[in-house]
Amino acid sequence: MSRANRFRASRTLMVQGTTSDAGKSALVTALCRILTRRGHRVAPFKPQNMALNSAVTVDGGEIGRAQAVQAMAAEVDAHVDFNPVLLKPTCDQGSQVIVAGHAIGHMKAAEYYAYKPRLLEQVVAAHDRLCQGYDRVVVEGAGSAAEINLREHDLANMGFAEAVDCPVILIADIDRGGVFAHLVGTLDIISASERERVVGLVINRFRGDISLLKPGLEWLEARTGKPVLAVVPWLEDLHLEAEDGLSRGGDSTGAADGLHVAVILLPRISNHTDFDALRLHPQVSVRFVRDPSELGTADLIILPGSKHVRADLAWLRERGWSDVLARHLRYGGRVIGICGGYQMLGICIEDPEGVEGPAGESKGLSWLNLSTTLRATKQLHRVTGHCLLGGVHAPVTGYEIHVGESLGDGLSRGVFALDDGRLDGAISEDGQILGTYLHGVFDHPAALQALLEWAGLSGPVAFDYDALRMTEIDRLADHVEAAIDWSRWPMPEDASTSADSATPVQDA
Repeated sequence: MSRANRFRASRTLMVQGTTSDAGKSALVTALCRILTRRGHRVAPFKPQNMALNSAVTVDGGEIGRAQAVQAMAAEVDAHVDFNPVLLKPTCDQGSQVIVAGHAIGHMKAAEYYAYKPRLLEQVVAAHDRLCQGYDRVVVEGAGSAAEINLREHDLANMGFAEAVDCPVILIADIDRGGVFAHLVGTLDIISASERERVVGLVINRFRGDISLLKPGLEWLEARTGKPVLAVVPWLEDLHLEAEDGLSRGGDSTGAADGLHVAVILLPRISNHTDFDALRLHPQVSVRFVRDPSELGTADLIILPGSKHVRADLAWLRERGWSDVLARHLRYGGRVIGICGGYQMLGICIEDPEGVEGPAGESKGLSWLNLSTTLRATKQLHRVTGHCLLGGVHAPVTGYEIHVGESLGDGLSRGVFALDDGRLDGAISEDGQILGTYLHGVFDHPAALQALLEWAGLSGPVAFDYDALRMTEIDRLADHVEAAIDWSRWPMPEDASTSADSATPVQDA
């Protein structure tokens, strides 16, 4: 069988980019949704991810947040095989390394580079398991497809594609400029065999009159010999959970008389997607604030999760945030700590094993009567329960990702009663300070309403973040589906159903 025919018969399609933030995550999300709506059972996959936004899977592991969103688009439970290698940066030159959903230790960049050859077999095995259970596997690359310095033992892009012999779509962002140079330069730099497996190009975030772009598209196809499968127009105000950095337009503006929330932008903030439900709520304004001088008016200040809690606590004190928070509380404001932020609110944080850095102990802010000891074993749980605030017993859902164990009398005043019999979190005796280990705590409509009332919002309206998230995924899928030239699509059976047909497509 020729290589072209092998590619057309492949269950796997990989999306690689010319740069970071070219639109790989969004395109994979859209394809997962499109193919699912057409009757295929689809699995997302990212061989190697580097991100501080993560999620807990149905099988009790940890994967990148983007793959959890893509699983939602495909209407399947997130599984560790969707992202077998996850790197969570702890410093400029080092990361926690998570393999098959569980941390195996911290490595500096050079250490990890030497370790990578051992991982390819596990990555390919995870992919092969997905091919056994799903009709389609849609793979997301990482960064640029042409990272020459990282090419040896590559897991993330062409190294993986070569290992499993899958076709590749190359996407570039026209909004940042230089799209033709990005595409042609990438194809020129990669090897001949890698170039051969690129079956089409996608130009993302186009604004304006597409007729003015056509001469450039004709030149591009003639120059590269690759078809342009889609020119995806700019999609205004799309909400898709960010893979790592704060999403475009991270701050939000709600009703002027609503609740004003400030999230402290810690140097090592993790899982900032916790606050997407707040950012999108029509009665809430959210700002991410690094310096106390930027605080302005705030009814609620949130200490978010952190990948290096003691270092970020020291940073808080250096910046003067402890005094600002104390003044905020004296004037009747509210404070929430989530995960690492929750640990900071206690009396002390001990790290006897050097889990997050040099072994030692840090004095906490001492507003909750509890102390935390960091342990090497990470707690990973998906949980359900109900809220204990105000006696309303509102349902809550969330997930735990933390290395700390917190103990103390303050835990007797729990915030959430979990269905596994545990109490989570703590609230101060004066009711102004609340801490929880639960990520995603604002996502459930009832829990969000209860927390907003506690924070001082009068009469919060019902807001279903999960429903909005699915609506946005469908909007993205509709937008991409309309932009693709399906007559040129590399897997023709995927295109045999029109966008408005309800008939599922079966595998050829």
